[in-house]
Amino acid sequence: MRARPRGFCAGVVRAVEIVELALDAYSSPVYVHHEIVHNRYVVDQLRRRGAIFVEAVDEVPAGAVLVFSAHGVPPSVRDEAKARNLRVIDATCPLVTKVHLEALKFAREGRTIVLIGHRDHQEIVGTSGEAPQQTVVVDSVEDVDRLQVPDPERLAFLTQTTLSMYDTEGIVTRLRERFPKIAGPASDDICYATQNRQEAVEYLAKEVQLVLVVGSSNSSNSNRLVEVAERAGVSARLIEDAAAIREEWLEGVTSVGLTAGASAPEVLVEQVSQRLAGLGYKEQNDFELIREDVRFSLPPELASK
Repeated sequence: MRARPRGFCAGVVRAVEIVELALDAYSSPVYVHHEIVHNRYVVDQLRRRGAIFVEAVDEVPAGAVLVFSAHGVPPSVRDEAKARNLRVIDATCPLVTKVHLEALKFAREGRTIVLIGHRDHQEIVGTSGEAPQQTVVVDSVEDVDRLQVPDPERLAFLTQTTLSMYDTEGIVTRLRERFPKIAGPASDDICYATQNRQEAVEYLAKEVQLVLVVGSSNSSNSNRLVEVAERAGVSARLIEDAAAIREEWLEGVTSVGLTAGASAPEVLVEQVSQRLAGLGYKEQNDFELIREDVRFSLPPELASK
């Protein structure tokens, strides 16, 4: 049984399209700050077309084209790019940009920002960089219990967009218990695609004995899908591609569920489906829990390309 929605979200579609259009418009090399999305297959395909992935702006020749990844960057990276006279194209997911703007708003209000997420994740690095002196990162209820802030009356919280809605709910509940006057975003920061995929996996887990999640190990939302399945009481495995399936996982398993993280392309899902068919799981069907029709516009410098 294959879950829908799965795979590419609107932010990933936009980011990948931006790199492809930049390669067409400006010819290679086009430089990309960090992996454009957290999927090895996607990054390798773009690298073959001429994209060069870098972790620091000083790796980019002065005057070259630089694409910011879907995860966003801190203002310091933007300043470095400007200083090197780089032609910047911003592929930051609009939902991540929304969180950046919320951070700036709370900072202007003089609040300490409690940012819920994984502190080494690129999205958290970018968001916390908007107000580094006013931001503290937490990723568990225990972190909240240890939290010390200058003024409990002047607090706000924001969340990484790709977290588990279940874990985030617990952390936010504890924040509100400890700091009743804490402010939050106008709407939930967890992106629609993350939430939809998690809800689909929760349903899937009730119908199968094993859930396979197609996605890379550094993909936050893919890892959260595994956790959601396990929380629902079913075994789950994160796999990079069809070759990663181990036949011992399937011993005694008569029903397998399949989904993919928001940065995993459909071609990998199809390859996994074919491998499962070859292993005896020939009856395959899709169920669609939620229909997605979101599309984000391209940046103006590429909109007409």
